[in-house]
Amino acid sequence: MNAFLPEPPHSHGGPARTAVLLVNLGTPEAPTAAAVRRYLAQFLSDRRVVEIPPLLWWPILHGIVLRTRPAKSARKYAAIWTPDGSPLKLHTEHQARALSGSLHAAGLGEVQVAWAMRYGQPSIPAVLESLRASGCTRILVLPLYPQYAASTTASTLDEVARGMLVWRNLPEMRFVRNFHDHPGYIQALAVSVREHWQVRGRPDRLVMSFHGLPRRSLDLGDPYFCECQKTGRLLAEELGLRESEALVTFQSRFGRARWLEPYTQPTLEQLARQGVGRVDVMCPGFVSDCLETLEEIALENRATFLAAGGKEFHYIPCLNGRPEWIAALADLVGKHLSGWPCGETADKAAAERSLRMGAAG
Repeated sequence: MNAFLPEPPHSHGGPARTAVLLVNLGTPEAPTAAAVRRYLAQFLSDRRVVEIPPLLWWPILHGIVLRTRPAKSARKYAAIWTPDGSPLKLHTEHQARALSGSLHAAGLGEVQVAWAMRYGQPSIPAVLESLRASGCTRILVLPLYPQYAASTTASTLDEVARGMLVWRNLPEMRFVRNFHDHPGYIQALAVSVREHWQVRGRPDRLVMSFHGLPRRSLDLGDPYFCECQKTGRLLAEELGLRESEALVTFQSRFGRARWLEPYTQPTLEQLARQGVGRVDVMCPGFVSDCLETLEEIALENRATFLAAGGKEFHYIPCLNGRPEWIAALADLVGKHLSGWPCGETADKAAAERSLRMGAAG
C-alpha cells in the first residue's frame, strides 16, 4: 500500500499559490454531553496539553474525567451557544473572511485564506488537504494565540506536521510564533477598552485575565507567563494606567496542581472584599469570545465578584471582528508573507516597485 496520498493534477509553468491558515483551539459541534465528550477526548489526549505519562493519565481521563465532566461542560456551552452555533467558530470564520477582504484591498487578492481548529472541526489535516488540492505551494500558518505556549502554539505545529506526513510533495511553510507585543494588536485592545469606557465610564480596576497553565510550564522554560505579562504591561501603558489600576491574572484551572498566579476568581473576590466597587475584566489572550470568556468570566466570575460585595462588574468583549483587529491581523500576515510571490497582483506590484527604485537610482 502506498504510504502517501495521490498528488493533485499539476500544470507545469502554472503560478505558485499562497495560502494563510488561521488556527484556533476548537469547540464541540453541539452543546451536548456526547459532543463535548468527543471534543474533550481529543483535547485532553494531547501530550502537549497534559504532560502526565499516558499510563497514569489515560485511566483517569477515560475512567473519571470523560464520565463526569462532559455533562457539566455541556450545560456551560448551552449558556453561551448561539442560534448559528459556537461563538468561537463563528468569530474565527468571520475573521478569516475579513482578513481575505483586507488582503484583497491591499493588492494580495491571490492569497487564499482558510481556517481550522486544532481540536474538532474543521480539522487542520482536512483544511491542509483542501489547500493542497487547490494548488497552494506556500502556506503561512497563523495560530490565533497572541502569547506562545507549548500547549497551544506548539501543539498546532505538531498537528500541521502530522497532517503532512502523508504528502509526497511538501509546500513551503512559514509559521507565526506569537504576536503578544504586535503594535496593532495592542492598539486594537486599547481601542476596545477606550470605547467601553466612553459608554460606561472608568472602573476602579482593569483586570486582564489570561488562560492559565500549570506553574510547572514556567519552571520548565515555557515563555507564556512572561509574554502575558508583557501584553498586560504594554496595554496598561497604552491606556495610561498606573500600576495599581491594572492587574494580570490567570483563569481556567484544571486539577489540583499549582497553576500560574494570581488566579482570576480569588483575585476578584479579594478586590470586592477590599472595597473595590467596580471592575472591568477583559481577556487579551483570546482573540475570539468563547466558553472561557462568555461563561467563565462574564457569568461565573461576575457572580463571584458581586456575591463578595462588589457593586459593578463589566466584561469587555474579545477583539472578535473589530476592524482594528482585522487591520492588525492583515499587517501581521503581510509582514510574514514578505518575500513570497503572492500571485499575479503581488508579482506585478513587486515589479513596479523594482522599476521605480531602479529609476530613482
